[in-house]
Amino acid sequence: MGKIYAIANQKGGVGKTTTCVNLAASFAATKKKVLLVDLDPQGNATMGSGIDKNDCEYSIYDVLLGLTRIENALEKSPEGHFAVLPANGDLTAAEVELLSIDNKEHRLAGVLKTVREQFDYILIDCPPSLNMLTVNALTACDGVIIPMQCEYYALEGLSALVNTINTIQSVLNPNLKIEGLLRTMYDPRNTLTGEVSAQLAEYFGDRVYRTCVPRNVRLAEAPSFGQPVITYDRQSKGALAYIALAGEIIRRNEAAMQELATAS
Repeated sequence: MGKIYAIANQKGGVGKTTTCVNLAASFAATKKKVLLVDLDPQGNATMGSGIDKNDCEYSIYDVLLGLTRIENALEKSPEGHFAVLPANGDLTAAEVELLSIDNKEHRLAGVLKTVREQFDYILIDCPPSLNMLTVNALTACDGVIIPMQCEYYALEGLSALVNTINTIQSVLNPNLKIEGLLRTMYDPRNTLTGEVSAQLAEYFGDRVYRTCVPRNVRLAEAPSFGQPVITYDRQSKGALAYIALAGEIIRRNEAAMQELATAS
């Protein structure tokens, strides 16, 4: 059964969509079957995967509201070799329309349940705010991957996100957990970076990924070409970081499965 991860942070500009697209491509490069779910009305993950968000016959909006089956809406990333459930501006309306629907918090969970067996990893790119779409993502996933910059205000935002995750866990998704924290736009020469990293390690321990994503020009350029960075410039520092992150997550999962098998 595929793992479902929400890539979430209530703070914008932390590399959330960049992480979602490039982690999907990196998993796919290791021959994993991957689905990227774009849950942000801006549709940046869709565009960054090489798909024109305005040219899709169906989008996640249609799927969430039961207007079509998920199979009809799936697109293929031409460069990244993973499946995409695309989003566009229509999704803004879904935020309001979901409020009047029964079982509204579980709409995405119900949709993904029908295709979960077909994928090794399902990654959900969440909007940079806490709304009904984000609640759906947190209710549908096994764990949350939190991209964050090592700066003062990031810690404040992280505290709010952790409280949200704890609330969702207690009310809607008892299996929800923080899968890992990813340090993005990482600059080891910055003193504050070291201080924030130390605080993260103190509070979250081994849930902080060893892999850090550095500031990288090629990483910033790739979305404008509709490509993940590993196809745009595979030897760039950004590409190597996301390939390393995919490997780290896969190893963690394999170790957890082995531990579970031993225990039983």
